[in-house]
Amino acid sequence: MDMTSAIFDPAAKPSLVGLTRAQLSDALGAVGVPERERRMRVGQLWHWIYFHGATSFDAMLNVSKVLRAKLAEHFTLARPQVVAAQLSQDGTRKWLIRMPPVDAKDKGAEIECVYIPESDRGTLCISSQVGCTLTCTFCHTGTQKLVRNLSAQEIVQQLVVARDMLGDFPGQTRPDDDGLIPSGEGVRPVSNIVFMGMGEPLYNFDDVTDAIGVLTDGDGLSLSKRRITVSTSGVVPQIAPLGDAAGTMLAISLHATNDELRNKLVPLNKKYPIADLLEACRNYPGLSNARRITFEYVMLKGVNDSPAEARQLVRLLKGIPAKINLIPFNPWPGTQYECSDWETIETFSDIVFNAGYASPVRTPRGRDILAACGQLKSETEKLRARARLALDDEA
Repeated sequence: MDMTSAIFDPAAKPSLVGLTRAQLSDALGAVGVPERERRMRVGQLWHWIYFHGATSFDAMLNVSKVLRAKLAEHFTLARPQVVAAQLSQDGTRKWLIRMPPVDAKDKGAEIECVYIPESDRGTLCISSQVGCTLTCTFCHTGTQKLVRNLSAQEIVQQLVVARDMLGDFPGQTRPDDDGLIPSGEGVRPVSNIVFMGMGEPLYNFDDVTDAIGVLTDGDGLSLSKRRITVSTSGVVPQIAPLGDAAGTMLAISLHATNDELRNKLVPLNKKYPIADLLEACRNYPGLSNARRITFEYVMLKGVNDSPAEARQLVRLLKGIPAKINLIPFNPWPGTQYECSDWETIETFSDIVFNAGYASPVRTPRGRDILAACGQLKSETEKLRARARLALDDEA
């Protein structure tokens, strides 16, 4: 028997946490709440679930006892299970989260999300898929095959779990083990969201945009759209629809300045080459100097880090309000790449900066727990192996 495997129980009560307003209304209708009452009841549930972080229907004091009992009979406010929690020396936290099985074949999706604390913000890096289809050669996450898309509910639940773990709902206590969680007036432990975890968000478009609707609803989780960034490897047809539907900030995983190299680093480029990708960026809805596109560029030693490539990058982005994030390559077991030397990164950054573009070098965070950019990969097999060893020891 595998201690970490999940069991699908068709009789299990579903959780209301993570649902959209429309889905909550449908749930209330299913237990007999009249249609004329549902808008009010949805508003009440929404406030308790997403503003207060309620874990029990009993806490919902402005909801009648009869309805509370009916809700408890048919639903829960359960969160996904945190299978493992890791804390980096720099305060970065990584959680391995298991979602409940969706059918008899599903063992329970396991994904990772990462919390990165800074003095003025706390950023949560969340996943949109279990695994990934893109096989970018420098990315550890891309070595795990795609299992399935995450639902909008499962995407939202990652933030709810993080707020629980960080004491980020009203009345909760923040952990004080390291002093690295942002604090102070107006600063939330989780203030920013980046869709930069496992998966390609634009290959799960509907669920990602539905989730963003929940995350940004002013009566609940209330995150600003300008504090949510969706990162794509370049799914060109969905870039404009993302701007129209979600209005979030956009990040592009570029990593090369010519199609020949980008075809190797980001195989999706064979379908959507650089010229098409940059044209879609120029037409991104709402693009302005106040809403610049972030271009991510991982620094690979001897591969894409020459001064000539820095100058070509500047030429490519001409006319696009942009910021260029230079990312020191984060090593992982079995990789063929090395990180560029620091002097090389500084030279590259200076060329870009002197051309008028912000070119911050992203400080590697959480490297010691494989939580840094490009390092995420589910530890399911490792955990199950440990469970089997534990059973063997007990035997």
